[in-house]
Amino acid sequence: MPDIGTRRAKVFIDSVEYTDSVKKVVIRSSESDSDFMSFEDAANGGLRDYSLAMILKQDTAADSLWDLIWSQSGADLDVEFWPNGQNSVSPTTPTTTYPKFTGTATVIDPDGDLLGGEAKVSSTAKQVTEVEWPFIAKPTRVTA
Repeated sequence: MPDIGTRRAKVFIDSVEYTDSVKKVVIRSSESDSDFMSFEDAANGGLRDYSLAMILKQDTAADSLWDLIWSQSGADLDVEFWPNGQNSVSPTTPTTTYPKFTGTATVIDPDGDLLGGEAKVSSTAKQVTEVEWPFIAKPTRVTA
């Protein structure tokens, strides 16, 4: 099962599971816009920045993922992303088949829609917010 499926991912922020609040979660990598790059950095391919990008449902409850944006913007929070879900035998123990990726991300307000959206005919549709939180360092893959 090393291939990443589309239904098993789990996401935890500050030790709270928010899997039911997200419909997209990715770790992104981009070229760093640092003003200083050493010769060593250049020889290693350049500096990289990493971020946690999510599409989450809007929920104004005090314990919601959306509320983290509203009430904790600027806070550095621990993140766990399990792209293959968790092993049913030992859910909190990562393995090579069920790795987790951990890091600390800074909660920031989105550029764009934070609350609200357009009307829809569906009675089950939800308004969503897209966020991208920078990691303070490259996330770590944990397999044991």
